[in-house]
Amino acid sequence: MFIYQTIRINTMKEISEKEFSDEVLNSGRVVLDFFSTECPPCEALASKFEDLSKIYGSDIKFLKIYRQQNRELAEKMGVKSSPTLLFFKDGKEIGERLTGGVKRSDIIHNLDLMLPDERQQEIKAQIKPSVSEFDVIILGAGPGGLTAGLYLCQSKVNTVLVDIALPGGQVSTTHEVSNYPGFIEPQAGYLLSHNMSEQTKMCGTVYKFAVDITKVDLVNKEIVIDEYETIRAKKIVIATGTTPNTTGASGEKALKGKGISYCATCDAKYFDNKEVVVIGGGNSAVEESDFISRFASKVTIVHQFDKFTANKKAQEKIFSNPKMNIIFNSEPRSFDKDGDKMVTEVENLIDGKRIKLVSDGVFIFIGMRPNIELFKDKLELDQWGYIKSDEDMRTSISDIYAIGDVISKKYRQITTAVADGTIAAMAIAKELN
Repeated sequence: MFIYQTIRINTMKEISEKEFSDEVLNSGRVVLDFFSTECPPCEALASKFEDLSKIYGSDIKFLKIYRQQNRELAEKMGVKSSPTLLFFKDGKEIGERLTGGVKRSDIIHNLDLMLPDERQQEIKAQIKPSVSEFDVIILGAGPGGLTAGLYLCQSKVNTVLVDIALPGGQVSTTHEVSNYPGFIEPQAGYLLSHNMSEQTKMCGTVYKFAVDITKVDLVNKEIVIDEYETIRAKKIVIATGTTPNTTGASGEKALKGKGISYCATCDAKYFDNKEVVVIGGGNSAVEESDFISRFASKVTIVHQFDKFTANKKAQEKIFSNPKMNIIFNSEPRSFDKDGDKMVTEVENLIDGKRIKLVSDGVFIFIGMRPNIELFKDKLELDQWGYIKSDEDMRTSISDIYAIGDVISKKYRQITTAVADGTIAAMAIAKELN
């Protein structure tokens, strides 16, 4: 046991480009982390990387390399973002490169690829479950969750923020935000969410990001992350937000935020005098198309049925709008990019014929779904599946609160999520103090 601990203390170290061949290519099993400074995803990875080095360190060498000071090697290796984890066995890269918000489970999967099955089981048997306790758990680190964390921290309430991704929610992938109070000039979405996150973190709120949420027990006020860490609290705030429904057409995922948008309020203004394609025919699609037409020179709506399902008043506005071009009985089959233009291939569901629509951007409005899979059968929901909450953001379960886009309400914006987080935090702080 003493020998094992001595080995693992020395297994994680930082190297330079000059040491790469000896330390990586000629060293058997190695995992290498290309990291940068002032890099939130790198910070989120650091504790997982160090913890796993203590568990796997007797079998696999854990190394870090500062990307900015070793750019030539990074470029040679095709490393284009931080952090990036590379896995080597006997000088050859194996497994999948991991980058961005790296999850512990994905690291373990790649580490296990280097080891015999028997050794994998021996190592996992050494992992001891841990338990931590807080006053409040916030599930979700979008604007609502971050605001709740800030207010609770300032009220001296011991709080932990847990998210399956990195902080910011959908705001972090929004091109620019021009309607957030306090900023004269439009703010890049990633920067606004970064500033929110840094403010909450500096206050002292504990962060656990890019984790796998294994279990949520609302009655006993505890969650399990990464299969081994149990977090308990007196109260839980659900701020898990929503996810736009997707078409499933090829190219959609790759072009999200790069020509495909799910928010007209966020992005319509960037298509002034340009042509846009909208997918959908319900209330959101029709109402947002009307809004987009204030900016765009032409809006082509693609809908799968032979008539809209939106309310009649909204339809009347669309049909009387000269900027509108409507294609019924059709669905998108692929999204592609040709220079600065978006190319949407659309199939007619009646005759099977396909056409290509060339535009400057695509908006998809085929509904949103609340992220409540782990606890949807436990809470009172509205008819659309959103969580019901009262004026203090309390839900149908005692000491469980819900805020932001995941709750039943009329408008879903950054500012409304921030307001919800403020209200919940103040109500919780008053009860706990």
